[in-house]
Amino acid sequence: MSWFEREIRPMLAVRSAPFSDDGFIYEIKWDGTRCIAFVDVENRRLRLQNRRLLDITHRYPELDFFKVVEQNAILDGEIVVTKDGKPSFPLLQKREHVDSKFKIEILSKTIPAVYIAFDVLYTQKDGWITDLELIERKKVLDEVMENSERIMKTDFINKKGEELYRKVIEIGLEGVVAKKKDSRYQIGKRSKFWRKIKKRNTADCVIVGWLEGEGEREESFGSLILAVYSDGKFKHVGQVGTGFDREFMDWFSKKLHEIEIGKPHFEMEKKGVHWVKPVYVCEVEFLELTEDQKLRSPVFLRLRDDKSPEECKIMQS
Repeated sequence: MSWFEREIRPMLAVRSAPFSDDGFIYEIKWDGTRCIAFVDVENRRLRLQNRRLLDITHRYPELDFFKVVEQNAILDGEIVVTKDGKPSFPLLQKREHVDSKFKIEILSKTIPAVYIAFDVLYTQKDGWITDLELIERKKVLDEVMENSERIMKTDFINKKGEELYRKVIEIGLEGVVAKKKDSRYQIGKRSKFWRKIKKRNTADCVIVGWLEGEGEREESFGSLILAVYSDGKFKHVGQVGTGFDREFMDWFSKKLHEIEIGKPHFEMEKKGVHWVKPVYVCEVEFLELTEDQKLRSPVFLRLRDDKSPEECKIMQS
């Protein structure tokens, strides 16, 4: 199998409290869709692959890698859609769930995405470089590509992790990623060599059903029933009924009806329960976990096309 056809699950980070260490570099956590970019400069082929190994190339025609990438390469980065200089969940969601070629063309102009590269796994000149130390891979990334309006490299700083964290939180960004300078790229692994430092508590949950709505929500849903996997079974972690806009609710209600099933995933003493196949994953923000492991005051943030239901375990993202 050639380098261009490879399926690559990205290296993932563990959670951490803010810290400063001379052995680490610190980057802004760009909160978007993780994306491995396969850029074949010689044959002008591009393949964008998300964490679930799905091909999402068609959704982002505005990402012209051939203008900035100097040679064949495999990059690791994040696709984001910004508003007022900050990543926007609602705008990214508008891009993630569209397959109509006509709509994609319009959205690529009205709410264009940006690809932010932070690592490189392969180049035409050096071959596979996952065993190189991170700081050396950063140098290769500088050699391989330039910055443009739509494709750019993320900056990093040394040592001052806590200072960077305070600054990014002050301006309303999600957090920081700390990466050990001498770490190798561990394909498909969640490693302590990469550490994500976030202000808010978030969880990725499987949508396993919905509760009927009332009033203006009578035609859609009142809340979504959330679960995570625990010992191979679904564990109910609560419902989320806020954070949706009307456009999303109308669209997602139709999707839920398409996957409705009759068999419950677990017992629920509530009226108006509808169960669905465990197809969709969503990210929610919450205050804390209760003693019985329920999400307190969850707020819906977005659907996660890049996460599989099996990945959903409490307090992971």
